[in-house]
Amino acid sequence: MISVENITKSYGSYVLFEGAGFKINPKERVGLVGRNGHGKTTLFRLIKKEELPDSGAIIVPRLYRVGCVEQHIEFTEDTVLKEGMKGLPENEKDHFWKVEKILAGLGFSQNDLSVNPLDLSGGFQVRLNLAKVIVSEPDLLLLDEPTNYLDITSIRWIERFLVNWPHELMLITHDRGFMDKIVTHTLGIHRKVIRKIAGNTEKYYTQTAQDEEIYEKTRVNDDKRKKEIELFISRFRAKARLANMVQSRVKTLSKMEKKDKLERIKTLDFSFRSAPYRGKRILSASGIAFSYDRNIQLIRDFDITIGARDRVCVIGKNGKGKTTLLKILAGALSPQTGQVDYNPASIKGFFEQTNVNHLIDSRTIEEEILYSHHDIERQTARNICGVMMFGGDSALKKIGVLSGGEKSRVLLGKLLATPVNLLILDEPTNHLDMDSCDALLAALDSFEGAIIMVTHNEMFLHALAERLIVFQDEKVNVFEGTYQRFLEKDGWRDEKGLVKNLPASDESPEAGAKFNKKELRRLRSEIITEKSKTLRPLEQQIAKTENRIEALEKELTEYTEAMQKASEGGTGKKIVELSQAIYASQTSIDNLFDELEALSKELNGKSTLFENRLKQLEIPEGEKE
Repeated sequence: MISVENITKSYGSYVLFEGAGFKINPKERVGLVGRNGHGKTTLFRLIKKEELPDSGAIIVPRLYRVGCVEQHIEFTEDTVLKEGMKGLPENEKDHFWKVEKILAGLGFSQNDLSVNPLDLSGGFQVRLNLAKVIVSEPDLLLLDEPTNYLDITSIRWIERFLVNWPHELMLITHDRGFMDKIVTHTLGIHRKVIRKIAGNTEKYYTQTAQDEEIYEKTRVNDDKRKKEIELFISRFRAKARLANMVQSRVKTLSKMEKKDKLERIKTLDFSFRSAPYRGKRILSASGIAFSYDRNIQLIRDFDITIGARDRVCVIGKNGKGKTTLLKILAGALSPQTGQVDYNPASIKGFFEQTNVNHLIDSRTIEEEILYSHHDIERQTARNICGVMMFGGDSALKKIGVLSGGEKSRVLLGKLLATPVNLLILDEPTNHLDMDSCDALLAALDSFEGAIIMVTHNEMFLHALAERLIVFQDEKVNVFEGTYQRFLEKDGWRDEKGLVKNLPASDESPEAGAKFNKKELRRLRSEIITEKSKTLRPLEQQIAKTENRIEALEKELTEYTEAMQKASEGGTGKKIVELSQAIYASQTSIDNLFDELEALSKELNGKSTLFENRLKQLEIPEGEKE
C-alpha cells in the first residue's frame, strides 16, 4: 500500500497540484486521468522517487517494489529470451517459461526469442521492456501508455492479463475503453486537486461534473443572498429600532465564505475541414498485390471500393501489411500489381507517422499549421495548436527540438487545417491524451467525407467502423459490417491461444513443449520443491487446527461433567457460568471445523494442480534409465 500525504508540486510559478492526498490499497487497479500537462507523469516520477514533492510525503512500505516500463532502451543480452529473463525475481532466475508466455502474449513469435534485442523494431523493444517489468512481479506496477506499440490482439491479451494482476496497478492511457475494462478505481488530477473514486472514468467524469454544477449553483445562490443582506444593511443601518437586526446580518455576512467562480476550462472542440464532393464513389482499388520479400506476400489480389461517406477501419496484427496497404491507397506507394483509381474531385488528407520528415525544422509549430493552407488565419492556427496540446508559448517551439510523438501531433494539426474529402489515417491516437482522443473521435464522426483508418483502439472501432479491412490468417479481406459484428461472426483466430498465455498461480511449462531428460528432471525437481513450500504451511495449519479442536473438545467434556454436578447441587450462579463456557467452547469448535474444511479443500486443490504439472513432465517409460 502507498500513502500520499498532503503533497504539493510546482515548476516555477506553475502549480500542478497542492495539498493532494490519497492511498493505493492492496490489489487496487487505479486509472490516472487528467489533461496533458496536469501532472500525471510527474506523479509517477514522484512515486518512483525520481523527483521529490515541494511539500508533503509519499510513504512506501519497506521492501515494497515499484516497477515501471523504462522508455530508455538498454539491452545487454544477445537474445530476446535472455534479456526478458533478466526481469525474473532472484528465486526464479531459470523460470524461462514465464518469460516465454509473457512475450508470446505481447506478440513475439517463437523465432523472435532467439533474435538479438538490438535488432528489434522500436515498438518491439518497448514491448520487451514491458515484459521484463511484468515478469519481475512488482508490488506496484506503473504503466504509462502501455498500448502505444501494441497491436489489437496484444492489447486484448494485456487487458485480460492486467484484470488478473494480483498486486497494485496504476495506469495512464489515452484509450478510455482499455482503461475502463481494467481499473477498479479512477484517480483524477483536476483544478490542481487529486481525487480518487471507486469506479471507471465515466463515473469519475460524471461525478466531477455534478460536483462542479452543485458548487456553481451554491456560489450563485450565496452571491444572491449576500447582495440581499448588503442591501438590507445599507437601507436600515441608520434606523435605531432595527439596529439588532442589522447587527445580526452584519455577523451573518462576516461568516459567509466567499466562493470563487470556477475558472472555465477550455474544451477540446474541433473538426476536420470538409471539401465539397458530390459523387458516390471516391476511390476504387483492384488486383492490388505487394511484397517486400519474394517469399512473403503481404497483400494479394485485394479489391475494394470506397464510397463518399464510408468509414473503413483496417485491423490486424503488427507487421502484416496494414500501413503498407494504407500507403498504397493514399498514393504514397505504388502497388506491384493492380491499380488504385481516385475520383478527379477527391482531395486526400494522409496522416502517417513517417511523414514527419516533411516538416521543416526551422519553422515553429504555429508556422507549420499556418502554412498548411492559404486561408488559415493566425488565431485559427493557434487554436489548432491548443487542440494538439501545444498551448500558449509551446506553439512557438521550433520543429527541430520536438520529439517524434510531438511531430506526429503537428502532422495531425496540419491535417485539421486542410480541406479534404478523404481522410487516410494511420493510428492517429498514439500520441494524444484521453481528452484529445475524445475530441478526435467526435471530429471523425462528424466529418462529411470518407475515412480509411488503421487503429488498435477498440473504442474507435466500435464507434466508427462500418466496414473493415482485416489482416488475418496470412490474408487480407474486406468484412462488410461493424466491429462488433466481426467479433461475433469471425473474431480473432488466435484469441484461444492467447488465453493459454495468461499467467496463473500454477504456471508451468507449456503442455507439449519438448525437453530433454535432464531438463525434465530439473523442472520436476523445481515443481516438487515449490509444492513442498506451498503445501507445508497448509499442512502445519491443518495440524494446528486439529490439535486446537481436540483440546477444546476435552475442555467441553470437563465443562459438561461439572454442569451435571452443579445441577445436582443446585448452585444457580455456577450453572450460568458453566453454560456460558459450554456455549463458547461449542461455538469455537464449530468455527474451527469450518476452518479445517476450508483448509482441507485448499490443500487438496493445490495438491491436484501440482500433480497435474508433474504429469506434464513425466519421462516416457522407454526413456527412463
